[in-house]
Amino acid sequence: MIVAYWIVAGLLAAFYLYAGGKKVAQSREQLASMMGWVDTVPMPAVRAIGVVELLGAAGLVLPPLTGIAPGLAVAAAAGFVVLQVPATALHLVRGEGNVIGLNVVLLVVAAAATWLATFL
Repeated sequence: MIVAYWIVAGLLAAFYLYAGGKKVAQSREQLASMMGWVDTVPMPAVRAIGVVELLGAAGLVLPPLTGIAPGLAVAAAAGFVVLQVPATALHLVRGEGNVIGLNVVLLVVAAAATWLATFL
């Protein structure tokens, strides 16, 4: 189970490091080509989401790696499950039901990471 956690958590952390880093570092115009929803959300909120994603990625990896408060990995993974609920809702409200596949996959992978983290 521990190997499975590291595979799932590693993939999830890599995705959120990338996505969160882009939200923190890039302008609205740069993000708009990849994330059409940024035009309807204030930039401070986009930046805050990016910071949450970066902190969550760190929470998936650092606590189990260091052995300090490994229960935080469960909280980080569960936080990503919670994060995908309003993300999916935003796409549905914008009439972008055809693009929620990624959200559903991320939600399922985060749920798996949450369950696997309980074995750490």
